[in-house]
Amino acid sequence: MAGPAVSIRDVANHAGVSVGTVSNVLNRPDIVAPTTRSRVLAAITELGFVPNDAARQLRRGRGRTLGLVVLDVANPFFTDVAKGVEDTTGAAGMAVIFCNSDGDLTKENAYLDLLEEQRVQGVLITPVDDASARLHRLRDRGVLVVLLDRRSRQADICSVSVDDRLGGELAMRHLVESGHRRIAFAGGPHRLEQVRDRYDGALQALAGAGLSEQEHLRRYDTPALTVAAGRDAAARILGQPRESRATAVFCANDLLALGVLQVLTRQHIRVPDDIALVGYDDIEFAAAAAVPLSSVRQPRQRLGQTAAGLLLEEANQPETHRHQQVVFEPELVVRESSQFTRP
Repeated sequence: MAGPAVSIRDVANHAGVSVGTVSNVLNRPDIVAPTTRSRVLAAITELGFVPNDAARQLRRGRGRTLGLVVLDVANPFFTDVAKGVEDTTGAAGMAVIFCNSDGDLTKENAYLDLLEEQRVQGVLITPVDDASARLHRLRDRGVLVVLLDRRSRQADICSVSVDDRLGGELAMRHLVESGHRRIAFAGGPHRLEQVRDRYDGALQALAGAGLSEQEHLRRYDTPALTVAAGRDAAARILGQPRESRATAVFCANDLLALGVLQVLTRQHIRVPDDIALVGYDDIEFAAAAAVPLSSVRQPRQRLGQTAAGLLLEEANQPETHRHQQVVFEPELVVRESSQFTRP
């Protein structure tokens, strides 16, 4: 059985120096006299002392880890974002603690408490609600914060997001220009800023075409942005009388759209001839669906890379770092699910 771990004090006693001298040899060897340095290094070798890098980092008040808190780990959008984060942090020698809030504020706060206890260097987060006082408390305690897939309204917090209003406008304009006048929007919960912005963008496109929300758009709120919620929304849409039923559906994300597509296919509803369909995110499964899905594309990995880069810059260059609110523009990718033009 292994004996107790050798401590820095054991090394100091063996070498006949102070603990501070051993610490200097480990962290600032250039300030230690060569003969003393050699004696300490010999003691380290003889005793088999292994420096605890994590402990040293914590004593400096900074860890070599970052926290990443996302809304839904089951959504491939966030998987791709996380890949971008990991690419950037890995190249910088940092590790990432991955947390899934499930869109639950209580769970999100519990993870933030845990990350603070772990003394992470910073947190990248897609918050459930608007940037809260909880995130500001983290910053006050020395934990860096960058909002991810959410635009910051505070000048002292960096954020990386996509112009979701523009994305919603692109999707709705496409459907309107394809001749649709009875359109359904499926998405929720509406407290999520991304959902609200995509819906507002859709309204803007309707208004630009001289069409009213009351007459031409019906909203089907969902409890989550999942395939199951999409199936439920599709059932409600198909429950409407055929003569007043939507001829097109714009979904707030691709998982919802895939759920809608499943139900339409099972009910032998032709896509796009009977009902056109547009999603959002352009995850990998969108192009591979039974009917390739039109979708508003977000630069998913680039979102993660940029957010991680901003946090690392603030950590490593605090004197020159300037807080930024980076906003990417989405693009509409048109595929078979919405290419039919109505007469």
